[in-house]
Amino acid sequence: MTTDLTRDSAEPSQQPLLSEIRQILEQARHQVKQTVNSAMVQAYWQIGRLIIEDEQQGNTRAEYGKAQLKQLSSQLTAEFGKGFDVTNLRNMRRFYLAFEKRETVSLELSWSHYNLLARIENENARLWYQAEASQQNWSVRALERQIGTLYYERLLASKEKQPVEQEANSKTQPLAETAQDYLRDPYILDFLNLEQGQYQESDLEQGIINNLQKFLLELGKGFAFVERQQRIMTDDGDYFIDLVFYNFHLKCFVLIDLKLNKLSHQDVGQMDMYVRMYEEQKRSKDDNPTIGLILCSEHNRTVAKYSVLNDNQQLFASTYKTQLPSEEELRIELERERTLVQQQLEQQRKEKLGE
Repeated sequence: MTTDLTRDSAEPSQQPLLSEIRQILEQARHQVKQTVNSAMVQAYWQIGRLIIEDEQQGNTRAEYGKAQLKQLSSQLTAEFGKGFDVTNLRNMRRFYLAFEKRETVSLELSWSHYNLLARIENENARLWYQAEASQQNWSVRALERQIGTLYYERLLASKEKQPVEQEANSKTQPLAETAQDYLRDPYILDFLNLEQGQYQESDLEQGIINNLQKFLLELGKGFAFVERQQRIMTDDGDYFIDLVFYNFHLKCFVLIDLKLNKLSHQDVGQMDMYVRMYEEQKRSKDDNPTIGLILCSEHNRTVAKYSVLNDNQQLFASTYKTQLPSEEELRIELERERTLVQQQLEQQRKEKLGE
């Protein structure tokens, strides 16, 4: 009688040895996969370059180029197998055009990553997504979602202290520098699968907990989950904060309060109280000031302007959407936000000049 050696069938004395061998094999497999991905990225970049150089030698007519790619595809497929159809050859061509400088190609990303990145027309956005995907170890699926929800554009639209165009054209300055830069509007929570208007705050909170990894991705860089419904005790009773996170780049706690309705004065006052209590009871001397973020279904510009939210640099309000808006709807919203930012910058400029 024979038995299979599985993770559970080893004798206790063998477990440490098995664990070490598994670790070695898993590392080796990862290295092999990484090597294959790197070689594929380099090879496809070279193929794209050769196709472009062939076109630049006078072979630029569309009919000729189409026939050439078809013939090239047939020859490569016959010799090397799948992966060289006309569509993929065009993808390699586009890849080279998007990243003509070879030193800009990070071998930490796969060909599937670059196939997505090469489709982004805005060079600044393309390079930013590339850097974030590499630094944050985004999967292809995560990168696709962030591009689809206009992550870069929404982050730019949320900035208030620097001119948006200057930031968009900067290739050397980090996109996020202050607490306000790490928060944006709106947050897209489509992964919660909640039907608009058919859920309670508890459903929203539970959905975030059930999809915590995706929520952290939507929050942005450096966020770590701390606790749900964290209790703060006072002489008057206990208070519970919906969600508490810590941001390792800002080095501070981020308190999140979830609201189903339009932002109200009561919401702002409650969050202001939470932040003050957190500063007194939870924040250590090594932490930066606590940030309070109210996530509401709809903004209230009047409340934002005439409440403590307007002057407090640690309190913020953003909207959330439980269903992914169309690209056009997102662009309209971003343009509105960008206009508001520019108006605020112009007002600040006038105040400095004493106009």
